[in-house]
Amino acid sequence: MFDMMLSRQIFVAFVILTLSACATYPDISQSRSPCRMEPGGWCEFVREAAVDAYPYAIAATNTYIGDDDLYGNIGLNLVPVDRLEIAEEDARKGFDYRIFEQYAPGSKDDPDRKPIARILAFRGTDFDGLTDIFYGTLRNDQIEIALKYFELEMERLGNDPGWVVTGHSLGGALATEVSAKYPAVRAYMFNTSPFYNADSMTNDTYRTVFNERGELLRRFSKYSAPPAADVFTLNCAPQKGTFTKHKIRPLADCITWIAAYADKDAKAIVDANKLKKPMVECGPDDKVHPGTNPPYIEPCVHQARRAKSENGNSN
Repeated sequence: MFDMMLSRQIFVAFVILTLSACATYPDISQSRSPCRMEPGGWCEFVREAAVDAYPYAIAATNTYIGDDDLYGNIGLNLVPVDRLEIAEEDARKGFDYRIFEQYAPGSKDDPDRKPIARILAFRGTDFDGLTDIFYGTLRNDQIEIALKYFELEMERLGNDPGWVVTGHSLGGALATEVSAKYPAVRAYMFNTSPFYNADSMTNDTYRTVFNERGELLRRFSKYSAPPAADVFTLNCAPQKGTFTKHKIRPLADCITWIAAYADKDAKAIVDANKLKKPMVECGPDDKVHPGTNPPYIEPCVHQARRAKSENGNSN
Protein backbone atom coordinates (compact mmCIF):
# COMPACT_ATOMS: atom_id res chain seq x y z
CA MET A 1 0.00 0.00 0.00
CA PHE A 2 2.78 2.44 0.93
CA ASP A 3 4.64 1.71 -2.31
CA MET A 4 1.47 2.36 -4.30
CA MET A 5 0.87 5.70 -2.53
CA LEU A 6 4.51 6.67 -2.95
CA SER A 7 4.44 5.91 -6.67
CA ARG A 8 1.23 7.89 -7.08
CA GLN A 9 2.62 10.95 -5.23
CA ILE A 10 5.84 10.85 -7.23
CA PHE A 11 3.91 10.57 -10.50
CA VAL A 12 1.75 13.58 -9.60
CA ALA A 13 4.84 15.59 -8.68
CA PHE A 14 6.54 14.67 -11.93
CA VAL A 15 3.49 15.71 -13.94
CA ILE A 16 3.43 19.06 -12.14
CA LEU A 17 7.11 19.61 -12.88
CA THR A 18 6.61 18.92 -16.57
CA LEU A 19 3.58 21.13 -17.13
CA SER A 20 4.15 23.98 -19.60
CA ALA A 21 7.62 22.62 -20.33
CA CYS A 22 7.10 22.25 -24.07
CA ALA A 23 7.56 25.88 -25.08
CA THR A 24 10.06 28.62 -24.43
CA TYR A 25 10.06 32.24 -25.49
CA PRO A 26 12.97 34.35 -26.67
CA ASP A 27 14.01 37.39 -24.71
CA ILE A 28 15.51 40.45 -26.38
CA SER A 29 16.34 42.55 -23.32
CA GLN A 30 20.04 41.76 -23.67
CA SER A 31 20.15 42.76 -27.32
CA ARG A 32 18.79 46.16 -26.30
CA SER A 33 21.40 46.48 -23.57
CA PRO A 34 23.41 49.69 -23.24
CA CYS A 35 26.43 47.39 -22.70
CA ARG A 36 26.88 46.35 -26.33
CA MET A 37 30.28 48.08 -26.46
CA GLU A 38 31.51 46.15 -23.43
CA PRO A 39 33.33 42.79 -23.59
CA GLY A 40 31.03 40.19 -25.08
CA GLY A 41 28.13 42.60 -24.72
CA TRP A 42 27.96 41.74 -21.00
CA CYS A 43 27.44 44.62 -18.59
CA GLU A 44 30.15 45.25 -16.03
CA PHE A 45 27.97 44.30 -13.06
CA VAL A 46 27.18 40.96 -14.74
CA ARG A 47 30.87 40.30 -15.41
CA GLU A 48 31.72 41.11 -11.80
CA ALA A 49 28.99 38.83 -10.50
CA ALA A 50 30.18 36.04 -12.81
CA VAL A 51 33.75 36.35 -11.49
CA ASP A 52 32.38 36.02 -7.98
CA ALA A 53 30.09 33.08 -8.74
CA TYR A 54 31.77 30.85 -11.32
CA PRO A 55 33.76 28.71 -8.80
CA TYR A 56 30.50 27.82 -7.06
CA ALA A 57 28.77 27.02 -10.36
CA ILE A 58 31.60 24.60 -11.15
CA ALA A 59 31.39 23.06 -7.66
CA ALA A 60 27.62 22.65 -8.03
CA THR A 61 28.13 20.96 -11.42
CA ASN A 62 30.72 18.50 -10.16
CA THR A 63 28.46 17.38 -7.34
CA TYR A 64 26.58 15.23 -9.88
CA ILE A 65 29.04 12.37 -9.57
CA GLY A 66 28.52 9.83 -12.35
CA ASP A 67 27.14 12.27 -14.93
CA ASP A 68 28.97 12.54 -18.24
CA ASP A 69 29.17 16.34 -18.35
CA LEU A 70 31.28 17.12 -15.29
CA TYR A 71 34.24 19.48 -15.56
CA GLY A 72 37.41 17.54 -16.25
CA ASN A 73 39.45 20.57 -15.19
CA ILE A 74 38.13 22.70 -12.31
CA GLY A 75 41.15 25.00 -12.17
CA LEU A 76 43.82 25.42 -9.53
CA ASN A 77 41.74 27.41 -7.07
CA LEU A 78 39.23 24.64 -6.27
CA VAL A 79 40.48 21.54 -4.49
CA PRO A 80 38.14 18.62 -3.64
CA VAL A 81 38.09 17.54 0.01
CA ASP A 82 36.96 14.18 1.34
CA ARG A 83 33.49 14.33 2.87
CA LEU A 84 31.85 12.26 5.56
CA GLU A 85 30.34 8.97 4.51
CA ILE A 86 26.60 9.36 3.99
CA ALA A 87 24.51 6.98 6.07
CA GLU A 88 22.66 4.36 4.06
CA GLU A 89 19.23 5.60 5.16
CA ASP A 90 20.13 9.13 4.00
CA ALA A 91 21.60 7.98 0.70
CA ARG A 92 18.40 6.01 0.03
CA LYS A 93 16.53 9.30 0.13
CA GLY A 94 18.67 10.67 -2.69
CA PHE A 95 20.89 12.99 -0.64
CA ASP A 96 24.45 13.73 -1.73
CA TYR A 97 27.01 16.51 -1.47
CA ARG A 98 30.67 17.35 -2.07
CA ILE A 99 33.22 19.61 -0.36
CA PHE A 100 35.85 21.84 -1.97
CA GLU A 101 38.45 24.23 -0.62
CA GLN A 102 38.65 27.53 -2.49
CA TYR A 103 41.90 29.46 -2.84
CA ALA A 104 42.45 33.08 -3.79
CA PRO A 105 42.97 33.86 -7.49
CA GLY A 106 46.62 33.87 -8.45
CA SER A 107 47.79 32.07 -5.30
CA LYS A 108 48.69 28.80 -7.04
CA ASP A 109 52.43 29.58 -6.96
CA ASP A 110 52.44 30.46 -3.26
CA PRO A 111 53.81 27.48 -1.28
CA ASP A 112 52.12 28.78 1.87
CA ARG A 113 48.74 29.46 0.33
CA LYS A 114 45.71 28.83 2.50
CA PRO A 115 42.06 28.42 1.50
CA ILE A 116 39.85 31.49 1.61
CA ALA A 117 36.63 29.49 1.90
CA ARG A 118 35.32 25.96 2.28
CA ILE A 119 32.50 25.07 -0.10
CA LEU A 120 29.77 22.54 0.59
CA ALA A 121 27.91 21.81 -2.64
CA PHE A 122 24.56 20.00 -2.45
CA ARG A 123 23.54 17.80 -5.35
CA GLY A 124 20.26 18.66 -7.00
CA THR A 125 17.52 16.42 -8.36
CA ASP A 126 18.73 13.28 -10.08
CA PHE A 127 16.17 12.49 -12.77
CA ASP A 128 17.47 8.93 -13.10
CA GLY A 129 14.87 8.27 -10.44
CA LEU A 130 12.09 10.16 -8.65
CA THR A 131 13.46 9.73 -5.14
CA ASP A 132 14.62 13.36 -4.93
CA ILE A 133 11.21 14.68 -5.92
CA PHE A 134 9.53 12.71 -3.15
CA TYR A 135 12.04 13.28 -0.33
CA GLY A 136 13.26 16.69 -1.46
CA THR A 137 10.15 18.44 -2.80
CA LEU A 138 7.05 16.68 -1.48
CA ARG A 139 8.62 16.08 1.93
CA ASN A 140 11.26 17.77 4.09
CA ASP A 141 13.57 14.80 4.58
CA GLN A 142 16.44 16.16 2.52
CA ILE A 143 16.25 19.55 4.26
CA GLU A 144 16.73 17.90 7.63
CA ILE A 145 19.50 15.69 6.26
CA ALA A 146 21.30 18.64 4.64
CA LEU A 147 21.31 20.63 7.87
CA LYS A 148 22.56 17.58 9.77
CA TYR A 149 25.53 16.99 7.47
CA PHE A 150 26.43 20.66 7.27
CA GLU A 151 26.58 20.78 11.06
CA LEU A 152 28.63 17.57 11.18
CA GLU A 153 31.09 18.94 8.63
CA MET A 154 31.44 22.21 10.54
CA GLU A 155 32.20 20.21 13.67
CA ARG A 156 34.71 18.04 11.81
CA LEU A 157 36.52 20.74 9.80
CA GLY A 158 35.92 23.86 11.90
CA ASN A 159 34.64 27.30 10.92
CA ASP A 160 37.87 28.69 9.46
CA PRO A 161 38.25 30.01 6.81
CA GLY A 162 34.46 30.30 6.54
CA TRP A 163 31.79 28.29 4.76
CA VAL A 164 29.98 28.78 1.48
CA VAL A 165 27.06 26.58 0.43
CA THR A 166 25.97 26.12 -3.14
CA GLY A 167 23.74 23.96 -5.26
CA HIS A 168 21.68 23.60 -8.40
CA SER A 169 17.91 23.06 -8.45
CA LEU A 170 16.99 21.09 -5.32
CA GLY A 171 20.58 21.62 -4.18
CA GLY A 172 19.93 25.37 -4.30
CA ALA A 173 16.90 24.94 -2.02
CA LEU A 174 19.06 23.01 0.47
CA ALA A 175 21.71 25.74 0.33
CA THR A 176 18.94 28.28 1.01
CA GLU A 177 17.89 26.39 4.12
CA VAL A 178 21.46 26.33 5.46
CA SER A 179 22.01 30.03 4.75
CA ALA A 180 18.77 30.91 6.55
CA LYS A 181 19.80 29.01 9.67
CA TYR A 182 23.44 30.17 9.66
CA PRO A 183 23.67 33.92 8.91
CA ALA A 184 27.47 33.87 8.48
CA VAL A 185 27.25 31.41 5.60
CA ARG A 186 27.14 32.73 2.04
CA ALA A 187 25.01 30.84 -0.48
CA TYR A 188 25.14 30.63 -4.28
CA MET A 189 22.27 28.96 -6.10
CA PHE A 190 21.81 28.09 -9.76
CA ASN A 191 18.40 27.53 -11.38
CA THR A 192 17.31 27.09 -7.81
CA SER A 193 14.14 25.33 -6.75
CA PRO A 194 11.38 27.59 -5.38
CA PHE A 195 10.29 24.81 -3.01
CA TYR A 196 11.85 25.40 0.40
CA ASN A 197 10.66 26.12 3.96
CA ALA A 198 12.91 28.83 5.39
CA ASP A 199 11.76 32.43 5.62
CA SER A 200 12.72 34.00 2.30
CA MET A 201 14.11 37.22 3.83
CA THR A 202 16.39 35.60 6.43
CA ASN A 203 20.03 36.25 5.46
CA ASP A 204 18.92 37.44 2.02
CA THR A 205 21.94 39.76 1.58
CA TYR A 206 24.25 36.73 1.78
CA ARG A 207 22.61 34.86 -1.10
CA THR A 208 23.25 35.09 -4.83
CA VAL A 209 21.14 33.36 -7.47
CA PHE A 210 21.81 32.81 -11.17
CA ASN A 211 18.88 31.58 -13.25
CA GLU A 212 18.63 30.90 -16.95
CA ARG A 213 15.67 32.78 -18.40
CA GLY A 214 12.81 30.42 -19.23
CA GLU A 215 14.21 27.36 -17.48
CA LEU A 216 11.81 24.77 -16.11
CA LEU A 217 11.44 25.71 -12.43
CA ARG A 218 10.79 29.38 -13.11
CA ARG A 219 7.32 28.27 -14.23
CA PHE A 220 6.50 27.29 -10.65
CA SER A 221 7.78 30.28 -8.68
CA LYS A 222 4.21 31.54 -8.42
CA TYR A 223 3.41 28.58 -6.16
CA SER A 224 6.24 29.31 -3.71
CA ALA A 225 8.02 32.65 -3.39
CA PRO A 226 11.67 32.40 -4.53
CA PRO A 227 14.29 33.02 -1.84
CA ALA A 228 15.21 36.68 -1.52
CA ALA A 229 18.70 37.20 -2.92
CA ASP A 230 20.77 39.11 -5.45
CA VAL A 231 19.26 37.51 -8.57
CA PHE A 232 20.86 37.47 -12.00
CA THR A 233 18.73 36.18 -14.87
CA LEU A 234 20.84 35.27 -17.88
CA ASN A 235 19.61 34.53 -21.37
CA CYS A 236 22.51 32.35 -22.45
CA ALA A 237 20.56 29.91 -24.62
CA PRO A 238 17.36 31.58 -25.85
CA GLN A 239 16.49 28.82 -28.33
CA LYS A 240 16.91 25.83 -26.02
CA GLY A 241 13.95 24.08 -24.39
CA THR A 242 13.04 24.48 -20.75
CA PHE A 243 14.59 21.16 -19.71
CA THR A 244 17.93 21.97 -21.35
CA LYS A 245 17.84 25.46 -19.85
CA HIS A 246 17.44 23.91 -16.40
CA LYS A 247 20.66 21.89 -16.57
CA ILE A 248 23.56 23.16 -14.49
CA ARG A 249 26.41 22.57 -16.93
CA PRO A 250 25.25 24.97 -19.70
CA LEU A 251 24.58 27.70 -17.12
CA ALA A 252 27.93 27.11 -15.41
CA ASP A 253 29.67 27.24 -18.80
CA CYS A 254 28.01 30.56 -19.58
CA ILE A 255 28.89 32.08 -16.22
CA THR A 256 32.51 30.93 -16.54
CA TRP A 257 32.71 32.30 -20.10
CA ILE A 258 31.47 35.70 -18.89
CA ALA A 259 33.88 35.66 -15.94
CA ALA A 260 36.79 34.96 -18.32
CA TYR A 261 36.48 38.49 -19.69
CA ALA A 262 37.83 39.76 -16.37
CA ASP A 263 39.45 36.76 -14.65
CA LYS A 264 42.51 34.86 -15.91
CA ASP A 265 41.71 31.75 -13.87
CA ALA A 266 38.24 31.58 -15.43
CA LYS A 267 39.84 32.01 -18.88
CA ALA A 268 42.16 29.07 -18.12
CA ILE A 269 39.10 26.93 -17.30
CA VAL A 270 37.40 28.03 -20.54
CA ASP A 271 40.47 26.94 -22.49
CA ALA A 272 41.11 23.70 -20.55
CA ASN A 273 37.52 22.51 -20.95
CA LYS A 274 37.07 23.95 -24.46
CA LEU A 275 33.92 25.82 -23.43
CA LYS A 276 31.76 27.11 -26.24
CA LYS A 277 30.51 30.65 -26.69
CA PRO A 278 27.02 31.22 -25.23
CA MET A 279 24.40 31.11 -27.97
CA VAL A 280 23.19 34.62 -27.18
CA GLU A 281 26.58 36.29 -27.56
CA CYS A 282 27.52 37.84 -30.90
CA GLY A 283 29.84 35.97 -33.23
CA PRO A 284 30.00 32.52 -34.82
CA ASP A 285 29.52 29.33 -32.82
CA ASP A 286 33.24 28.57 -32.99
CA LYS A 287 34.23 32.00 -31.68
CA VAL A 288 37.33 31.73 -29.51
CA HIS A 289 37.19 33.57 -26.20
CA PRO A 290 39.19 36.80 -26.69
CA GLY A 291 40.57 36.83 -23.13
CA THR A 292 40.55 39.36 -20.32
CA ASN A 293 39.64 42.97 -21.06
CA PRO A 294 39.76 42.73 -24.87
CA PRO A 295 39.39 45.94 -26.88
CA TYR A 296 36.05 46.21 -28.66
CA ILE A 297 35.57 48.45 -31.65
CA GLU A 298 32.26 47.14 -32.98
CA PRO A 299 29.22 46.55 -30.76
CA CYS A 300 28.60 42.99 -29.59
CA VAL A 301 24.83 42.68 -29.88
CA HIS A 302 23.25 39.72 -28.14
CA GLN A 303 21.05 37.56 -30.33
CA ALA A 304 17.57 36.68 -29.06
CA ARG A 305 16.98 34.54 -32.15
CA ARG A 306 19.35 33.26 -34.73
CA ALA A 307 18.72 34.43 -38.25
CA LYS A 308 17.21 31.83 -40.61
CA SER A 309 18.99 30.88 -43.77
CA GLU A 310 17.28 30.55 -47.14
CA ASN A 311 16.53 26.87 -46.51
CA GLY A 312 14.70 27.79 -43.32
CA ASN A 313 17.28 26.47 -40.88
CA SER A 314 18.70 28.59 -38.09
CA ASN A 315 22.24 29.81 -38.69
